[in-house]
Parts: sequence; C-alpha cells; structure tokens
Amino acid sequence: MSETDLERYVADKQRAELVKKVRSKINELNIQYIYYQFISVTGRIVGKGIPADHWERTASRGFQLVYGSTANLFIDRHDQYIGYGPEAMELVGIPDPDTFCQLPWDKRVARVYCVCFRNREERENPGAFLTSDCRGNLKRAHSRFKEKYGMELRAGTEPEMMWLKRGEDGKPNGGVTEPYCYHIDQFESLRPVFMKVIEYSQAMGLDMIQGDHEDAPGQLELNWTFDDVVRNADRLSTYRQICAQVARENNLIACFMSKPFMGVSASGCHTNISLWKGGKDAINKLHQNILPGMEGVFTYREEGENLFMPDTDDPQLPGKVGLQCVGGIVKHLGALTAIGCSTVNSYRRLWDTGFWAPVFADWGFQNRTTGLRVSAPGRFEYRAVDSMVNPYLLGSALLSAFEDGIDNDIDPGEPENRNIYEAMEAGKEVKKLPMSLGEALQRLEDDEIIKASMPGDMYKIYKWYKNDEHEKFMATVTDWDQEMYMHCLP
Repeated sequence: MSETDLERYVADKQRAELVKKVRSKINELNIQYIYYQFISVTGRIVGKGIPADHWERTASRGFQLVYGSTANLFIDRHDQYIGYGPEAMELVGIPDPDTFCQLPWDKRVARVYCVCFRNREERENPGAFLTSDCRGNLKRAHSRFKEKYGMELRAGTEPEMMWLKRGEDGKPNGGVTEPYCYHIDQFESLRPVFMKVIEYSQAMGLDMIQGDHEDAPGQLELNWTFDDVVRNADRLSTYRQICAQVARENNLIACFMSKPFMGVSASGCHTNISLWKGGKDAINKLHQNILPGMEGVFTYREEGENLFMPDTDDPQLPGKVGLQCVGGIVKHLGALTAIGCSTVNSYRRLWDTGFWAPVFADWGFQNRTTGLRVSAPGRFEYRAVDSMVNPYLLGSALLSAFEDGIDNDIDPGEPENRNIYEAMEAGKEVKKLPMSLGEALQRLEDDEIIKASMPGDMYKIYKWYKNDEHEKFMATVTDWDQEMYMHCLP
C-alpha cells in the first residue's frame, strides 16, 4: 500500500524536530496536561485532554474521537446525528506541534491545535486528510494558493463582542455598561475585564494593538496584529477561549452572538485582507526573551510586497491584483454571506440597517455603507462578517473567490464613494446580500466556486447543519408570534 497522508505527516523530519522541542517546553514549563484541539464546522473548539507524560505517543499515534465531533455531535430536527451516524469510525487527531502553548490561567495546562485524518482502518482512503476538518482544509488551501500564485493571504480580524451580566438564573441580564460608543468612562468600567483578556492574550501570542468601547451594552472590540490567514484564525479561536475564561473568573457572560439586543449595534467581525509576495517570519518583540510555548505561536509575517497597494497615482484605487480580488468577492458575495453570516441571528444585524449594516454587494474607499471597503491603501475590509464566523471556513472561501477573480480578471466596477442609500435614490442598481440564512444557503448551493472551498464531506456537513438550524427556527413559535397574532382575529 502507498504511504497515507497521516503517515507522511507524522514522518516529516521538520515535524520530528518540533515534537522534541515541545518535550523541552513541557519540561521547562512543568506542563502536566494538554488540550488537543481542533475546530468544528461552527468554529467551536473541540478535542480531548491527555496528560503531558503521553506527548510523544500522542504526537506519533494521535487520539481518536468520533467523526461527528466535527459537527459538534449535534442531532438534527429528525433526531439524526449531523454528518456521521453512530456507526461511523473515529477520526485520528495528530497535534500540530508549532501551536503548543501554555494556558496563562493554569500554567500546569497547555493547548495544541491538531490536524485530523480518517481512521487508519477505513476501507476507503485510510489515513487520508479528513475533509470535515476545517482548519486542516484552510492549511491545505492556503498552501495550494501560495504554490500556484506565489502569493500569501494575510488577515486581520476585528471581533466585537459583549460582556453581559449573569442573572441569578445564570441567564443574560443586560450589558455590563451603557451603549455609548468610544466613551472612555464606559471602557474604564470594564478595565478589570479587558486588562485580564489582554494579559492572557499576550501570553498566548496575540500582539494586542488597540481597543475601544462600541455602541452596544457591554460591547468591546480588542484587536491584534494581522498575520498569515491560518495563524490569525487560530488567534481568533484562542481569543474566544480567553474571553470565556475571563467571563468565568468574573461571573459574566462573554457573548459573541451577533445581535442579542435590538436597537443597538450588533457584533461584527470585520475581516481585513491583503495578498503579499515574499516576507519573513519573526517572533514578536514582546516575547523575544520568554516563550511560554513554541515559536510558531508568537511568530508573525512581516515585510514583503503588498499586492493590494495602488499601482497608479490614485491612492484610493487598489492595484491590479487587488481589483481582481475585489471583483471575485463582489461576484460571490451572496454565497460568501452564508459563511460570514452563518446563523439565523446574523440576519437580525443585516435587517437593522440604521446601524451601518453592510447589506449591499458593492465596494468603495472608506465607505461603510458597502459590503466591502478599502479601509486603507493596501487592504480591504470585508464587512459582511459577524462574530459567530468560523474564520477557517471564511479564509478558504475567500481564497476561492480570489482565485476566480485573478484567473478570470474580474472587473469589480467603479468604486462607490457616495452613501449607498443616496446612490440608489439617484438611480443606481445594486445587488443586495441574502437577507436570511435560508436564502444565503441557497446562494451557496448555487455557487460552485465557493462550494469548492469545502471539499469532500465539508460542504455536506455545513449544508446539513445550517439548513437544520434554519428549519428549526422556521418551525419554532416565538414570543413575537404570540404577541403579533394571538388576538388578531376576529
């Protein structure tokens, strides 16, 4: 039999050296327990915990977990396990040693991200990469993109979220602060919370650069330096894990739900993107002396040529590659919305248009009324994304849109620098984003380019999971139904 993907991955000489370095870190930091993590279809962190004594064995042999864990082991409305039934075999998770990092809130414990494979004993494709592993899919998609074009995708995310009070029943009881945007006094009232988030984030490799109070109750946005698309996705997942821990320590709720309150802004996750040639990896200066984990956790891409920079005298107009990529995103924005706005609740944000909701498939320079804006020379801000996004799925989908834009030289049209609503009143015809999860999923179903970013089982599971989510919502009687219709007749 030919060598499997799993066997090649484990036998890689560079990886073997990293496995030895992790053992040195385990001993240096006195690590006793390790979380072996991967990412489900919804962006949830799943996996197993194993004592650190078993590092070498787990690094070589991995651990097993049911295939259905890639879909959170959830059951659909017909009581069927989503993706894989109970008769399915178990995946093999193999740690990605460069992601090993100590947890700052309990220094006896570390975490490491994993790559998932099909079981060694499968009759078909034994030991092959597991296509429902969205993090592994992004790693492979980005490698193929770099090989084909000599370009790499760098991304930076702006995750808004809300700190909510926990009532006596354990449920949310309003935001911790008042909904005053950019008010330092409201920001200051959450200082004990965000300073602990920053402390933990820096200890786990996030180069924190800025933050502010947004215009919803308890809503903060904390940002870190942009980087390689895979590492940035890992950092967004890590940030969510950190916020959940800080919430436990303060008896609060760290809410990443897009729209928990009406009448105030939702929590978006604007994604800034650019394509680069060249560059190098460098350890962040904050961590040059002390590394509570492997170098890869604290490494960022720097230098190189930014291919989205203007190549004409117009500082507001991206270069040729940038325009092609904008063209690809605008063309596929409907299908991309099913990934960037991935929940029923996401569309509460898009319907609440008074709060700068990015509902139109257009682009412009510094124009917050369009779905895509040039936020500064050299980068685009993709705005139709909220804080429930799975960044690994979105990264792969954006690479597919870029590929279509570059290969087919897609023209995005002229940038719209007017308020899009005023432009439409003046007669401009603009396509609207899907305005429900069901509509977005249909747009994804019809888009072969974006579907191709979810190979093998990935699209099947995503479609199943999200269609079931939409159907459950449509089949649910809510308080609104009763208030609206209980006394409407006779």
